[in-house]
Amino acid sequence: MRIGFILREVATGLARNASMVVSIVLVTFISLTFVGTAVLLQSQIGEMRNYWFDRAQVAVYLCTDFSTLGGCDQQEATTDQIRAVEAQLESASLSPYIETFYFEDRQMAFDNFREQFAGSAVVDLVSPEFLPETFWVSLVDPQQTDLIFEAMAGLAGVESVVDQRSYLDQIFALLNAGSITAVAVASLMLVAAALLISTTIRLSAFSRRRELGIMRLVGASNRFIQTPFVLEGVVAALAGAVLASGAVWAIVHYFVRGYLVEALPTTVFIGYDEAFAAMPILLATGVILAALASYASISRYLRV
Repeated sequence: MRIGFILREVATGLARNASMVVSIVLVTFISLTFVGTAVLLQSQIGEMRNYWFDRAQVAVYLCTDFSTLGGCDQQEATTDQIRAVEAQLESASLSPYIETFYFEDRQMAFDNFREQFAGSAVVDLVSPEFLPETFWVSLVDPQQTDLIFEAMAGLAGVESVVDQRSYLDQIFALLNAGSITAVAVASLMLVAAALLISTTIRLSAFSRRRELGIMRLVGASNRFIQTPFVLEGVVAALAGAVLASGAVWAIVHYFVRGYLVEALPTTVFIGYDEAFAAMPILLATGVILAALASYASISRYLRV
């Protein structure tokens, strides 16, 4: 009997404040979609970091006629110097730590450059002699790049030694900045949703002030009076959370798996498991936020 009464009160409250309920659903939906996007972005950063850091190589750039770094002094690396670098990579001190390495001459470097920047005007400005010959080194443990730096430092014919992970760190920093921005926007939207829920509950309580007065006179407990109002906020926020969960799934299905996977086949991307893992977070966030905001609002109203 009491459960039926509570459910009728919830339905009455939602019907009386339909426009405000729709507003709660929309604000909750947008804010939780931002939360879900941030969760997906962090998962993607983790996937990419694990994938690319294990495959990151160390580049040993050799001197060219245009090099001024290291000991180059605008002198191209000689054949003997190139052989000395190769011998150092094959030495007993380094070979246990090196998985593979290969030599890239100017023409190979130019072909790769032209393929990477195909369609860009910069391709017409670069010729093979501008690009350095390079030894590309893959380590057994990508964390041990210091060994290559120490072995190649000051070696004749070597312009510089670059760890590709330094470029990846810059990319991940940008992605992290985007994730933090999404979290910041989501936080502001969640605050707005909490305020809107609180206002809606107070309006709902005010519109039923006569019924609340009668319930108090007959001895109804505060918990019994508060429950329908709390459920009103939870139902509205839960609807927004369900929509946000659907939006997260749609982002993964249509954008990540449907577009990015085909556009960038050499990169690893998140899948449906990450989307399904984010959904309970969104649902729990929506329910807890609505329950706290509704309870605080009706409690203050009943104390007045």
